[in-house]
Amino acid sequence: MTLLVTVSSFGIGAIMAIPLMLGLRSNYPPIRAVFRLIVDLIRGVPTIVWLFLLYFGVTLGHLRLTSLSAAIAGLGIVSSAYLAEIYRGGFATLARGQIEASHALGLSPATTFIRVLAPQALRTSLPSITTFLLALLKDSSIASTIGVTEMVFSATTFSRQNPGTAGLTPFFIAAGVYVVVSVPLAIVARRLDSRLRRNN
Repeated sequence: MTLLVTVSSFGIGAIMAIPLMLGLRSNYPPIRAVFRLIVDLIRGVPTIVWLFLLYFGVTLGHLRLTSLSAAIAGLGIVSSAYLAEIYRGGFATLARGQIEASHALGLSPATTFIRVLAPQALRTSLPSITTFLLALLKDSSIASTIGVTEMVFSATTFSRQNPGTAGLTPFFIAAGVYVVVSVPLAIVARRLDSRLRRNN
């Protein structure tokens, strides 16, 4: 369940971040200001508040979001704002001359973005994206506050049923699982960053 929440919310955020990033890079100041406000608003509200708002505050007729849906949606919204900033930073590192050269070759704006700029920006942003994914994996534990049965929720439930020393065991197990999953991601992020620095 922890991996489901992490991967699903990251996927949603990665897609939603694209239009946000485009808005942040708009040539029109009013559009940039609107998207800057949206991104800052999303990032300014604590993640747990987003989860509570979606779980307790969003209803569709007589239906409301399940705890899992609210957790994925909330973490996805938060992810979109942070990833939009990471994407924007990746594009900011590219030389302006590449756009001019693409126009000189007769490439359309869409082709220039998809075939020329995006691959380079993604390559530059990979270490930051990997680091964010690592943070998102740990932040998925917040989903336990609205009843998602991920690792922390399960550990808490077992602990309440088994007070004393035995109740601490599931927390040690949960910590071990986080370490086993997080350390490889951290190593990958550092290696990507080192390789990109050498290539630059």
